[in-house]
Amino acid sequence: MPELPEVETTVRGLRPVLEGQRLVSVETRRPDMRAPFPPDLRQRLTGARVTGLGRRAKYGLIDTDRGDTCIFHLGMSGRWRIDPAEIGRHDHFVIDTAEGRRLALNDPRRFGFVDLAPTGDLAAYPPFAAMGPEPLSDGFDGAYLARAFDGRIAPVKALLLDQRVVAGLGNIYVCEALHMAGIAPSREAGRIARVRLDRLAQAVKEVLVAAIEAGGSSLRDYARPDGNLGYFSKQFLVYGREGQACACGSPVRRRTDSGRSTFYCPRCQR
Repeated sequence: MPELPEVETTVRGLRPVLEGQRLVSVETRRPDMRAPFPPDLRQRLTGARVTGLGRRAKYGLIDTDRGDTCIFHLGMSGRWRIDPAEIGRHDHFVIDTAEGRRLALNDPRRFGFVDLAPTGDLAAYPPFAAMGPEPLSDGFDGAYLARAFDGRIAPVKALLLDQRVVAGLGNIYVCEALHMAGIAPSREAGRIARVRLDRLAQAVKEVLVAAIEAGGSSLRDYARPDGNLGYFSKQFLVYGREGQACACGSPVRRRTDSGRSTFYCPRCQR
């Protein structure tokens, strides 16, 4: 499933094509994806000018001069295609700009969605209302983690995946950050020393920045809007490497937590 780096990479790929452009055609090619398309989506977007693009957690944001923000989620298999040679059966949302560019949101499994919300009310948009800070923001550091984890007996990995604690982190990058910080994923969050939380917050930032620079991770369906793959998977230290040697020489282990695979090094991570 595309995580924060993949969505950030997607937004950066769309920005040169969409920002400042007027939308001359907006087409929904089926009634729904994971949820129905807003009934007035075409009316509110056609003729609007895109004033900016951004991201909140794993959601992409397209702002317009009509005070609306088009919110998209890539689900499990979604990706945007720029100037596709033809529109295929899995291209469910298609936009044409006055400059003659075409963008298609392609999602074979249809777990993604597209929605509209007033730009000024985004903080209250239901998926965003209870979210924690962005992990790349100044507000996310060891001091914040110490407050968020205080008194918590839940495993540190589970809390990092909780969007109410920190927005946008997913399984891949949490596994990698915990390894970088030398913290076992099963460690009781409230008992981690502050100096280790400082290291953890920094590891989260470093892993995400490196993944964004590599264009994200292409494991199954994900590709950037220009069609290129993300190459951070070649830098994985533990994720997907069960039985392979960690840098310390110990084999990477895998276990299942709440239906997700957890990869870790029992020697490096305590």
